[in-house]
Amino acid sequence: MRWIVLAATHGFMLAAGFALGIYLLPIITAPPSPDQAMLEESAASALYTAEFSRDLRGSDFLHWGEGTVSVSPERITHRGSLAPGPDYKLYLVPEFVEDEAQFEAIRNEAVRIGDIKTFDGFLVDIPPTVDIESYTTVLVWCETFGEFISAARYR
Repeated sequence: MRWIVLAATHGFMLAAGFALGIYLLPIITAPPSPDQAMLEESAASALYTAEFSRDLRGSDFLHWGEGTVSVSPERITHRGSLAPGPDYKLYLVPEFVEDEAQFEAIRNEAVRIGDIKTFDGFLVDIPPTVDIESYTTVLVWCETFGEFISAARYR
């Protein structure tokens, strides 16, 4: 009987430690966020702005974004916060979506812009082959776990 209790408690602690590691590792290994002056300068040249909101259907207490997103033909700038997590990707999508199922339904029409490595604002360069006028929405997606983080319609 004692070995069952030991196995259960050790198994629980192992699972809790693993989950905590998945959550904390991106925070620990994240590079410094761009400074406010750099974010403001980049946002000043934007053609479009939009807002990430925590109130979207696919967002929850572990998966959310808030703040202003600025879109120019060269770069996407975010001034705000994202819930920390692993393997975040930035996408442009042709229509507004607010959860995993909606994104998966139009994923083949989306274009991946790049990686997001910081959680207190980011700058991501847009490849020259991408036309921002062909899309309406910026979306943050956790590639590893297939989790919707946030989205903002910019036009």
